[in-house]
Amino acid sequence: MQKGIECFKKGDFDGAIDAFTAFLEKEPDNAEIYNNLALCYANKGDLDKAEKNYLHCLELNPKIVQAYINLADIYYRKKDFEHGIGLLNTGIYELPNELILSHYLARFYMEDARLDLAIDELEQILERQPENYDAYYDLGKVHFELGNWQLAIENFENVLEFKENNEFIYYYLAQAYEANDEIDKAISNYLKAITVNDKFHPAYKKAAILFMARGDYDDAIEYFNDYLELDIPQEEKETVKGLIKKINDR
Repeated sequence: MQKGIECFKKGDFDGAIDAFTAFLEKEPDNAEIYNNLALCYANKGDLDKAEKNYLHCLELNPKIVQAYINLADIYYRKKDFEHGIGLLNTGIYELPNELILSHYLARFYMEDARLDLAIDELEQILERQPENYDAYYDLGKVHFELGNWQLAIENFENVLEFKENNEFIYYYLAQAYEANDEIDKAISNYLKAITVNDKFHPAYKKAAILFMARGDYDDAIEYFNDYLELDIPQEEKETVKGLIKKINDR
């Protein structure tokens, strides 16, 4: 076992597989070793063998939370939502206190467009973990997808109570305010995203467009010009230059 672990840490997955397989000759019902084998195969990119070993691990011991998480990740990468949802429901039945499995399940529901079920899972998580900002973030995304702008705003604002200075949260919050026709708040949050990360180019364009829409042309040109200094495709640059020209020619 120790040899297998050492090989795994070094990235020698074939050596680790050989060592763990040899260990199983002595202890064929060791669930943890099947989990380790599955990890090796997953790192080698052999997802079918990884899946087979995770399933055998869980047959031997259905209480290994990491095996559910690792196998769910494989199903997620393969976009096999049906098997992922079934696996996670089994895991929640076996390990009802492991809320991480419920969160994974919510994300599967989100990817499979079962948004009402995703909301149910996320709200149940927040009842038990009211400071779980990842759950607020996902709930905000679901409500945004459904067009529930105010609920999206509330959940993204909740994320900021626990995770300040994150350009992505400010950006998503700004999009929700924009969709809810609260333009001043939208601009404010796009600018906060830029303050946190002055290379975050989507926020420059969004802010510039909103400034242009409300007639603040100098500000619009300023942020369009800042946007042009960033790493964006040449075709996009030409489009923005056209917008600047349109403002100057008004």
